Amino acid sequence: MEEEKKKFKPFISASEFLPEFSLRAIIMGAIFGIIFGAASVYLGLKIGLTVSASIPIAVLAISVFKKLGNASILESNIVQTIGSAGESVAAGVVFTVPALLFLSGGQDYFHYFQIFVLALSGGILGVLFMVPLRRSLIVKEHGNLPYPEGTACADVLIAGEKGGKLAQKVYYGLGIAFLYKLFMSIMGLWKDTPQYLFGNKSVLPNAAINGEITPELLGVGYIIGPKISGIMVAGGVLSSLVLIPLITMLGAGLTTVFPPETTQLISQMSADDIWDHYIRYIGAGAVTFGGIMTLIKTFPTIISAFRDSFRDLRKKDNTAETQSRTEKDIPLIYVLIGSVILIAFMAFIPNVLPAKGGSAILSSIMIVVFGFFFVTVSSRIVGLIGSSSNPISGMTIATLMATALIFVGIGWTGDAYQPIALVVGSIVCIASANAGATSQDLKTGYILGATPIKQQLGLIIGVLASTIAIGFTLTLLEHNIGIVTKTVAHKHPLPAPQAVLMATIIKGLLSHNLPWGLVLIGMGISAVMELCDVSSLAFAVGAYLPLSSTTPIFVGGVVKWLVDKKNKSKEAESDIGPGALFSSGLIAGGAITGIIISVLMGTAAETDKDGNIKTSVIEWLNNHIGGNIGDKLTNIFGNGIAQWADLWAFGIFMVLAFILYKFATSKQEEKL
Repeated sequence: MEEEKKKFKPFISASEFLPEFSLRAIIMGAIFGIIFGAASVYLGLKIGLTVSASIPIAVLAISVFKKLGNASILESNIVQTIGSAGESVAAGVVFTVPALLFLSGGQDYFHYFQIFVLALSGGILGVLFMVPLRRSLIVKEHGNLPYPEGTACADVLIAGEKGGKLAQKVYYGLGIAFLYKLFMSIMGLWKDTPQYLFGNKSVLPNAAINGEITPELLGVGYIIGPKISGIMVAGGVLSSLVLIPLITMLGAGLTTVFPPETTQLISQMSADDIWDHYIRYIGAGAVTFGGIMTLIKTFPTIISAFRDSFRDLRKKDNTAETQSRTEKDIPLIYVLIGSVILIAFMAFIPNVLPAKGGSAILSSIMIVVFGFFFVTVSSRIVGLIGSSSNPISGMTIATLMATALIFVGIGWTGDAYQPIALVVGSIVCIASANAGATSQDLKTGYILGATPIKQQLGLIIGVLASTIAIGFTLTLLEHNIGIVTKTVAHKHPLPAPQAVLMATIIKGLLSHNLPWGLVLIGMGISAVMELCDVSSLAFAVGAYLPLSSTTPIFVGGVVKWLVDKKNKSKEAESDIGPGALFSSGLIAGGAITGIIISVLMGTAAETDKDGNIKTSVIEWLNNHIGGNIGDKLTNIFGNGIAQWADLWAFGIFMVLAFILYKFATSKQEEKL
């Protein structure tokens, strides 16, 4: 191992001092962090997962710096380091914090300042806890832990030194996604969710085949590939075309309500009602089992990671005075002081978090213990399997279950303790997610010859910048679009699948009212998938999400399969291929436009006499400028062709999929 370390030479030697932590790099990184952090909030609420932002940010940084001139590769690295913090912190936030909306008393803490404090505390703890692990995981294990995204990002930055045009793919994706959603969602030229509904009395009662045909979901499907996207849509098919019709048929003859519902007969329920009262719990059980199984599979890695990292921490390094530029980290004393200040701030400042007194102290202890453990786990796991496969959901579920069981053991089972348990899980989730991204960034820096302390400070700046936008974006989307709960004002709320799962676990364990029969059925479904050697977590997430979310993801996966089949080359799977970069642009452009749309939905074009919104800007644009072409065709030719609206929308989406295919199969330039 030591021989490998001595043989390794970074791209920029330790004796070279290039511009790195410059003001323009910091500002640009913060801007990208805000943009991709906001986009990740939207994406995470919509489908329960996010996509790594390091590579597209690196590509964009290179192209911008080439316009500005005289930029070093280390400046570009600082930009992607700061910018990537936004995506990872956003993932931890949207997986947990929206659960406050569904917990007793949690709504009182779903405000900007509380969200900001949670995101900032978890994000910075993820960076600080990772600092003492860098030498063990990044340097000493360089030959054993590949850190796939970090290595790929380094390749992008090194290739960028030679110039080229690959960055155009990201810009094309951004532009096309913006235009697509402009015409679809703002001008209303076609439906955003074409569908075919089976009637309540049909042979497949309450079933539906639909798809939310957005560019961001198409891009996600391309990036995760045909296998995972196929497994996800299979879970959606099970829920929408098997379980919902089955429950409808079996419940048609019941004359009494079927638990956990207490007032409504199944025969009176719509597909949405059945999902809310029954499928949600089956899906929660499936996702819980899938997350725990993912954690169990990586348990040997977890044990070795924690053991090796703890062993290295006990070894004293007497070379501090002779450290080269590429060996300097934030001093350990500052790491300890910073961690203590953060924990004390959360525990003792009034009106910041729900915990008070003894519960605040116990919560702080659990945050430190679970946080450092799972930061260590996350940082090592991503070195082997990458950030995209990091079982953050499973780690959070494990933290919540352990926290809830501790609370139950000491008698804290009242509703008031539900938000406290979530806060512990939330901060651990955010810290673990950001630690995984931090380790990827430090791996990139190690390969390039960056200065670790400057990257670590950059990551803290990235956390601070992105959390400002993340809290604002989350509260904006909740106010204008809604999260989970349908209302007159929020007809199409974002599903927030991960957050709903966390709330279900906490309420069930602390209130003793979880419908365990449905949960165990879900666990059994995931167990069947595991026995069939299928990813139970991907299948469970698909079963938990609406089919409308997984079908466009599946289309993206099919496009990736067609591209790989045509290319017949492993290079087709590269993270810096034209298809992957174009898809990154689709994801960012679609998500950012979605946020713009939410602003327009909450902006009044016309108000009533009391000053309330009578017509939003979106509605005004639909009525006066756009208008659905399919509906207009129906008006002209009659109801006999009512399906034109759905076919027209589906056809437009197929055109977008074809454009992705053409970009992905275009001649790939290795230059940037």
